[in-house]
Amino acid sequence: MRKTWVVTTGFALALCALVAGCSGSQPLSTREEGTGIGAVLGAGTGAIIGAAVGHPGAGAAIGGAMGGVGGFAVGNSMQNQENANQQTQSQLQQQQQEIENQRQQIEQMKSQQETE
Repeated sequence: MRKTWVVTTGFALALCALVAGCSGSQPLSTREEGTGIGAVLGAGTGAIIGAAVGHPGAGAAIGGAMGGVGGFAVGNSMQNQENANQQTQSQLQQQQQEIENQRQQIEQMKSQQETE
């Protein structure tokens, strides 16, 4: 049983190192984080379940793959929502700038009418 935990822990740490190494100098996107977290959790869970039936490596591989797919789906959905929020925020800022420009134009027109 102890050997199983060592293998499971080693596999999870190796997977974490792989995900961290692939990130480079840029931070991970939400999609990448979701995929990595899902894969690590799936591998750990799969290894534990696999150990119960005598195949922790196969359980970790299957669990990691399934967790990665699930994590990607969740991360992708969250990434798409973040992108939509950023686009909405950008449009809002543009509209606020246009309102400010129009307010300034109105003030200029008022001051011109007062001087005439």
